[in-house]
Amino acid sequence: MPQHRFIDRTGAAPEPIALWPSIVIPKEAIDAEIERLASLPRPRNGRRRSLIAHPQADAGNGLAPGIEVALEVLLPGERTLPYRQNSTQINFVIRGAGHSVINGRRRDVALYDVWNTPSMMIYWHGNDTSQIQARLTYSNAALLEKLNIHYVEEDPKPVEKVAPETMSEEDRKRRKSPFGTFQLNAEGAFLMPYETLINPPAVESKALHWPWAEVKAHLDKLEALGKDYVGRRLYLLYNPMTGRTNGTTPNFFATMTIRPPRIVDRPHRHTSAAINYYFHGRGRSTVEGEVLEWKAGDLMLSAPGWAVHNHASYDEHVYELTVQDQPLNIAMESLLWQESLKLPMAVLGQQEGFGTNRAAG
Repeated sequence: MPQHRFIDRTGAAPEPIALWPSIVIPKEAIDAEIERLASLPRPRNGRRRSLIAHPQADAGNGLAPGIEVALEVLLPGERTLPYRQNSTQINFVIRGAGHSVINGRRRDVALYDVWNTPSMMIYWHGNDTSQIQARLTYSNAALLEKLNIHYVEEDPKPVEKVAPETMSEEDRKRRKSPFGTFQLNAEGAFLMPYETLINPPAVESKALHWPWAEVKAHLDKLEALGKDYVGRRLYLLYNPMTGRTNGTTPNFFATMTIRPPRIVDRPHRHTSAAINYYFHGRGRSTVEGEVLEWKAGDLMLSAPGWAVHNHASYDEHVYELTVQDQPLNIAMESLLWQESLKLPMAVLGQQEGFGTNRAAG
């Protein structure tokens, strides 16, 4: 029988955060892995897939502690078996094109398109083009595996709708607490009965598609903000079901950014981890004093949580996709954010956030 243990922390001082170092996975390494996966015999389930793991990763094999990044390849004419899992995904095409079927609906996807896959929806991917398709898939599987609750089904049976349970009015009354949810004291503490606890309000979760051609038309307009603009020129690929947590999925946001030539961000930091994929241009990032250079086709853990960092573009426009676990941190009330090192930090989502020198829009 397993034995418990006590860990004595009497009088112990808080320990500093042991940040994972920022790393760049170069385009050449990603291209080589795409070719390696493409050279393999077709697997039974159709998934040519590699996890891109940080050298310090343990359980979960994440590129950041709570973010799994997978490189997935499909040859012309191939498709995967259907899958479903309780992790959510952000999908991003970095080579070729194809289609994705989620919950019975097909979406044709092209280079640099982004779409999400909600929890427990049956999905598969296909390549009906003449070129290799390669995707990056970001998911919270790394976090769920650390929690030992990542549920995955391969080739699941179609999910049939459950017919509403029929019951008499008398049975319905017996199943409902006569007391309901009520305020306990003047401070605002409440009590909630079991019947409500296990039946929270349901929010519909949809698979959504952000085609790059449509996003770029709006993103390019942000260059007109000029060199004096102190914010970052980006759009969140917003999923309205995430509400106040500003997400693409309940766990992550994905943003598309344009950096005009020779733009330098001011140093800042946040407890959410950030992963950038650069698909046009060149530049550098300074993370905790270390300068890392990057170019189109590179993938980077650009902010490993609470690290002071900033980014700069060189002599051409930069386009990038950034994935952060900010929505999760907002929901957990753990999102510390310091937009300028001259300003105090804020708990975003609980306190008022930061402004820029542009009128709200």
